[in-house]
Amino acid sequence: EENLQSLLHQKHGLSRLQNFESIHKDQIFVGEIKQTNEELATFLNLSSDNNFTRTAMLGLVAVKEALNDAQITNVNEFRTGLISSTSVGGMDITEKYFLNYEDLPEKQKYISTHDSGTSSQQIAQEIGLQGFVSTISTACSSAANAIMYGARLIKSGKLDRVIVGGTDALSKFTINGFKSLMILSDEFNQPFDLNRKGLNLGEAAAYLVLESDEMVQKTNKKVIGHLAGYGNANDAFHQTASSENGEGAYLAMKKAFDIGEIDPEKIDYINVHGTATNNNDLTEGRALLRIYENDLPKFSSTKPFTGHTLAAAAGVEAVFSLLSLQNNVIYPNLNFQLPIEELNIFPTTTLEKKDIQYVLSNSFGFGGNCSTLIFSK
Repeated sequence: EENLQSLLHQKHGLSRLQNFESIHKDQIFVGEIKQTNEELATFLNLSSDNNFTRTAMLGLVAVKEALNDAQITNVNEFRTGLISSTSVGGMDITEKYFLNYEDLPEKQKYISTHDSGTSSQQIAQEIGLQGFVSTISTACSSAANAIMYGARLIKSGKLDRVIVGGTDALSKFTINGFKSLMILSDEFNQPFDLNRKGLNLGEAAAYLVLESDEMVQKTNKKVIGHLAGYGNANDAFHQTASSENGEGAYLAMKKAFDIGEIDPEKIDYINVHGTATNNNDLTEGRALLRIYENDLPKFSSTKPFTGHTLAAAAGVEAVFSLLSLQNNVIYPNLNFQLPIEELNIFPTTTLEKKDIQYVLSNSFGFGGNCSTLIFSK
């Protein structure tokens, strides 16, 4: 509800970094969750000797919210899985101590949390899940691939219900890494704008509960929306850049339409990846024009609200896509002023009310890993 109100009232969550020291903190804006690790641990009633990193705690908060929203009290009642995604893993904590572990015995409990899969296992343990648990780390398309994998497990009859999504905390590693790539903006990010300067990093966790049609009928659940199509493809072009014609993005969208047997013209709103980097917006725009030529549906990036939350981004934007369907709204692309000359396409810049039946959500990651999800009423 709070996210929805912020989207409807154009209230972004970007600010200066507060929760840890960084040499860049006065030069960049971030989408930071203001609760400290101590506050999160208290909120989650974790024991004082816990070794949860921030990534794991954020993920646990969101998973509990998702289960509560889906009215699931017994997580093992049916064949249930958890597929969580992360890029940062536990490095938000391990980066603090890795030079001093030998001198700090009390911090050695965090060594094992560095691995990406640890947060998934900890979340599963805290909710009492005894079923299938897996972790996906494909950079910024991670949560989309977790959602896609969950759908395939249900479709193939392996599971009845899957909790899917992603979690990532801010860390020095990611801030310094993106700074070294020269794609962090010192201003609020401007997706699809001619003068875009780069992205703002964020942190988040977001999860959905996927269930089979049979499960929905059996439990008489209220359905929020359908995962109508999904596709994944790879540019195989560059470690951090997309190919000039957006081949991976184009193929991912095309595959999602094919799997869902959906005509591209049915899409009412596209939640674009829209990171506000020079490369991403140009190549994503070219991929969109390859699909739609000059008849583009309404589109916008919601990253000016949240920052780029890396492995959590597709989970966050899946939730935003479902909120769009439920409330028949298209969110504004904040901070847009001038179109990219090579594209001359215009994102939606004001809140629009419209009957929405289909939303397409794009998520593209380093290594060329491109994923597209399509949600429907």
